[in-house]
Amino acid sequence: MKVEKGTVRAPEIGRIWLNSSPLSLHQLRGKAVLIDFWDYTCVNCLRTLPYVQAWHERYKDLGLVVVGVHTPEFTFAQYEANVERGIREFGLTYPVVIDGNRELWNTFANRYWPAKYLIDKEGYLRWAHFGEGAYVETEQAIQELLREISPGAELPAIMAPVRDSDMPGAVCYPPTAELYLGNARGRIGNLSGFVEGQVSDYAFDGPLTEGVFYLQGRWASTREFCALDSAPGKIALKYSASGVNLVMASTNGRPIPVGLRQDGKPLTAANATQDVQQRDGRSFVDVQNARMYRLVENHDFGTHTLELLCAEPGLAAFAFTFTSCVDPERSAVAQEAAQ
Repeated sequence: MKVEKGTVRAPEIGRIWLNSSPLSLHQLRGKAVLIDFWDYTCVNCLRTLPYVQAWHERYKDLGLVVVGVHTPEFTFAQYEANVERGIREFGLTYPVVIDGNRELWNTFANRYWPAKYLIDKEGYLRWAHFGEGAYVETEQAIQELLREISPGAELPAIMAPVRDSDMPGAVCYPPTAELYLGNARGRIGNLSGFVEGQVSDYAFDGPLTEGVFYLQGRWASTREFCALDSAPGKIALKYSASGVNLVMASTNGRPIPVGLRQDGKPLTAANATQDVQQRDGRSFVDVQNARMYRLVENHDFGTHTLELLCAEPGLAAFAFTFTSCVDPERSAVAQEAAQ
């Protein structure tokens, strides 16, 4: 989204900074500034980070300053140590400001993760984009602002997509909607519904309905998450997507092995992610730090059932997210649609 030059002055930024001493937009006059609102548990944010980091590396010596604004969705993501861990994990070297109380979020009147705002050398907002995508258009907007700073600057060619699913012609299907497990926003399929604010026994049987999750075992229901109070426990869902992620944590600080079954079977090497381990013919994710865990990557869009099996108490589960963009050359669904 392009903003007319000289019409909207960008607000000031920042208190707690990582990777940098405190910055202000006033002191950055004369530079182009890219503001990226993100959360280290947000799959859409994480998919954009390779581009943001690359733009920082490409243009930091040509007049661009990248500022990541970390605005948390969950309480645990407010803590500086958790954000620092995420910054290290994703290899971010540009300045990041902590927005734990959503002061900057509200100042920018932002409503999205991720969201990108480009500010010109005079401090005016010139470009905004919400969600994934528009990587070429965003980089073109960056170069436009850099040419205003230095008309004769030699700028590199627009970078190539970092994933096959970002290539021209990639197909994005409507996936199952983000699914929260806390009782404030969650959609539970158990007939009992949530037993809010206390520990209770949950059970279900029969076919699964898409768009909700099911609990089995003894769970505590809070506003943000469900936590397994005593083992064994199970979470089940039916979903339509190419990949599945879940924000999880260990409430006791120890690693908790969580078994995975898709369509009643353990994952295979073809659909397991980097977070999944294979042991004794079974699939596991070891959950400890509070973060997003990548559970399944099918490389094609489809409808499946997924079960998470936990033999130890202490698992906290916050939110499922789903990915749906696929490379048409690898997608049987896309190939059938084209015929």
